[in-house]
Amino acid sequence: MNVTDCVSPEFSTLDAAAPVSKLAGAFEDPTRKAVVVTDDGDYEGVVTRRQLAASHRHPDAKVRSLVERVPRTTATTGVREAARLMVESGSMALPAFDGDRLRGVVEADGLLREVQPSLSALAVEDVYSDDLRTLAPDATLGRALHLFREHRIAHLPVVDDDAGSHSALVGIVSLTDVVDFATRDVRRSRGGSAGPFAGGPLGGSGAREGETDRLLDLPVRDVMTAPVGTVSTDRPLDAALDRMFDREASSLVVTTDDGAPAGIVTKTDLLGSLTMESPDRRSVQIVGVGLLGDVDYDEVSDLVAGLVGKGGDLTLIEAKVHLHEHDETRRGTPLLFVRVRLFTDDGLFVASGEGFGARSALHAARDALERQLTARKKHRENGERSEGRSPAGGDGW
Repeated sequence: MNVTDCVSPEFSTLDAAAPVSKLAGAFEDPTRKAVVVTDDGDYEGVVTRRQLAASHRHPDAKVRSLVERVPRTTATTGVREAARLMVESGSMALPAFDGDRLRGVVEADGLLREVQPSLSALAVEDVYSDDLRTLAPDATLGRALHLFREHRIAHLPVVDDDAGSHSALVGIVSLTDVVDFATRDVRRSRGGSAGPFAGGPLGGSGAREGETDRLLDLPVRDVMTAPVGTVSTDRPLDAALDRMFDREASSLVVTTDDGAPAGIVTKTDLLGSLTMESPDRRSVQIVGVGLLGDVDYDEVSDLVAGLVGKGGDLTLIEAKVHLHEHDETRRGTPLLFVRVRLFTDDGLFVASGEGFGARSALHAARDALERQLTARKKHRENGERSEGRSPAGGDGW
């Protein structure tokens, strides 16, 4: 199943030269996850709601300063691969291309609707996070914003510890609440600098909002959503998704039998569950997935599998592929540095390579690793004990 049926041809665009404050209007729709940025009509990248909240840029800064390069999808991209790309890139919206033409956007909601029946095989307990960060009702919006940025999360349940025998769940604050509130006031502001974009409280010299309540000093009880959508650990994921859609929410608080908050399950967790059915592929992690370009996850996974085969009786525990972009380009293609680490039952194998584009750099790293693994195999055949890295040698991490 590919992403063709998940592509939405309707998406919001903004020119790269527009001021950051213009993003406020684009994100007034709480269901919008990202805005496509263009430069003279050509695709430049996307800006997500999360980026906007994490930004310290002045409202007059250019939108291009927030642009993020996220993976592209095509008509042949599988839904599970798209889910993996969303999770690894942190973007709930990916551009869909037909050759060089932008056809639309693949958003998480559309993808999840497409695969919802397959989610019934897992339960909430299989994917939810029990590392729960919470806020008290009188905590400030500034505190919430700090926690969002520090822990790279998007939801904070509001818990009243003074409500009887156990903590009472009284509301939830999301990144959407903070961004919507902040950007709405950025647009109304008559002067000064603005909240999350300038790194300080909303308002300033001449700003009407600053004369009364400063945004970041507001208690979260004033902006939280209540009542809160909850779910038990034994509910199947397709039912949890139904509840999220019914509530127009991107998360549910996981509660115990007595109603106490015990964790949280998000749409990102549901996307991640789509990759849990292939243990052999789950062992390959990619850092800098947005730099892969026209190389998809399956190609990287196959490359790793081929390498492991060169080692003879080697068993792969985990593989990590790290991509880094240099400033140099050739005909518009960036110079990339790739480092591949193979954690095996016979030690660690590491090699790196450079090339213009991901495929070239990956192949350079592959060739270096092949030499190590082939040498290791020969040593084993000669009865020599491998130390996990051959004298042909990879470099350190």
